[in-house]
Amino acid sequence: MSHAMPYPVMPPTMYNPTYTGEYTGEHTGEYTGEYTGGYTEEASSNAAPIEGPEDKTNERSFRRSRSGCFTCRLRRKKCDETRPTCNSCGKLALRCDYKPPHWWATAEERKKQKQRIKDRIRQTKVMEKHGSLKVPTSITTPVSPYDISIKTNTYINNVPVPNQSPVSVSGYNMMNPPQQQLPFTQPSSTPQPLATAQCLPAQQSLPTPQSASTEWFNAPAAYLSQPQPYSPMDAVGFGLPGRSLSWCLQTMVPIEESDKPLLNHFFDYVIPLVFPIVEVNHGGPTRVREILNALQNNKSYLHCCLSVAAIHLKTSMGMEDQMDHDIMQHRYEAISQLCRALNSKVGNSQMQVMDATLGLIFYHSCVGLPDDYLPDITWYSHFQAVANLVKKLNYAPTQFNVSLITWIDILGSTMVGETPQFAHTYRTKHLSGTPSGLQPLMGCDDRIMYLISEIACLESLKLEGQLDDMIVRHHISALSAQIDWTEPADKTMESPYNAAGVIVPEKLTKILTALFRIGARIYLYSLIPGFDRHEPNYVNLVASVADTLQFLPTGASGFDRCLVWPLFMAGAHSISSSKLRKVLAERVSALGYLGDFGGFGRMYRVLKEVWRVSEGSTSSSTSGSDTNASTQVNPVQYLPQTRQYPHWRDIMRKNKWDYLLL
Repeated sequence: MSHAMPYPVMPPTMYNPTYTGEYTGEHTGEYTGEYTGGYTEEASSNAAPIEGPEDKTNERSFRRSRSGCFTCRLRRKKCDETRPTCNSCGKLALRCDYKPPHWWATAEERKKQKQRIKDRIRQTKVMEKHGSLKVPTSITTPVSPYDISIKTNTYINNVPVPNQSPVSVSGYNMMNPPQQQLPFTQPSSTPQPLATAQCLPAQQSLPTPQSASTEWFNAPAAYLSQPQPYSPMDAVGFGLPGRSLSWCLQTMVPIEESDKPLLNHFFDYVIPLVFPIVEVNHGGPTRVREILNALQNNKSYLHCCLSVAAIHLKTSMGMEDQMDHDIMQHRYEAISQLCRALNSKVGNSQMQVMDATLGLIFYHSCVGLPDDYLPDITWYSHFQAVANLVKKLNYAPTQFNVSLITWIDILGSTMVGETPQFAHTYRTKHLSGTPSGLQPLMGCDDRIMYLISEIACLESLKLEGQLDDMIVRHHISALSAQIDWTEPADKTMESPYNAAGVIVPEKLTKILTALFRIGARIYLYSLIPGFDRHEPNYVNLVASVADTLQFLPTGASGFDRCLVWPLFMAGAHSISSSKLRKVLAERVSALGYLGDFGGFGRMYRVLKEVWRVSEGSTSSSTSGSDTNASTQVNPVQYLPQTRQYPHWRDIMRKNKWDYLLL
């Protein structure tokens, strides 16, 4: 984002360049610029030597491992037997198996696996050598209007607030007389997380869009059109009933025969999986045409999609490391083609780079494994390159790219605790009522997403120590009031299906927006100094997420995978007795393998670790309190204290989980 990334740098053996200008082989540890090239045709020939049994010196130095992992046994290398991944496999990004893998059964399978390992080591070495980038010192071309960064000193006066009475925020002592305290009025659709508390002066009033949707969405007619109810049973082929998408498009993309199964898998399984809301809103055919055009004319995008298809095959078919070679081959080729496109003088090369880089971010976040051990570039490194590229464009990106950039920028900023790259642009759009196309893409009202951007700005300033507690509460009051303004006039929730069993997009959007609204409230209130998740108001707010989920179907036909961010915010601030945890576990089980990968699988993995660590810290705190109580005599000492929990972001950082939870 706009500040130094707090995440630790990946080990030198991992492919973790810093997007800046070109691949140079220097591991700077930061990602700060843009792609400008670097991979060459001679890359593989310059790769570092590959370790292997042919190395006589190593054979004399190390004896063959007979009790270590099977990968080291196959390579005839000494294994330190560290679990779950030994040091040798970890350095080379190899899968470490202590149980006999499928390829251990026959000599022929071992030979094939050995060759796959050699190829993977070669790719890793090449990526190490050519994987770092230099930082451009400045951006010389004029920028507009995407190059507007947030000005922290004007944040207070730039948050739009309704012209109404002052509001109050719980979480601090009530110091004013009772007549100066006002209850915080909360819409009835969600529990009231704010009770009576010290009143803060209202911010100066700024123009606020009317609540009527037709006045807010000052957009082209395409955004205002009312689509007809959509049946998921007609989704096959995106409007081609009875025909698969691959059957219709298999001859339209020039590709090697060996890669056709991956491309067909991408068409038939990955596209419907990653764009469920687009499909419901009848945008599937348009999106497919855009994807097809990119596949035909953008080699980097093509190999990105093939790599993603291999990842999904690996997950859905339980193929373990059988697909690793295909994943790395196409991932490596995607980066190589990306650099060639940057060095190209063709007029549309910048847009090709943007399409491919956004694909590398978005598709991988949708199908990536929680425990992906293969070398890759972090999502925020990719996105920094996209942001710098946008700032250099003399024309706006495509509408779909604008929507995708906004989605990644806003929710990604909450992952790293930093200001969104284009925060001021979102603020301007919020004030003017201009949508970014988020609702038809991911199901949430654009206004909620803009307010999440403002909350991320507030958290960034708080983490930097630029705001004292009173100012933080003041902002929370203003933003909470703004969230109220997004409440619909009719707060009634109902199933998104009509009597004929067909999904009505408007009903579905209402439910998804409500869940994102609750998630935004939880995220906002977690910034209150002294926040305690055990307070009844917050417990009820988290419980309302579980209640709202009941309106959506479970399993593969549901939309749980579209709700990764709000479910994460609610789950990360839930208590052990929260019914949300039980509901979430049931819905994960109903999803089957679909709940094991992508943003949803990663989200649930983080939540389980957050819950484990939090319950451990609570037990330690309780034990310590009991010990102190037995040695104290004065009951005045037994005042309740706010429980201290490790922040979910610290847990992710400790485990090196650079996840983008969309």
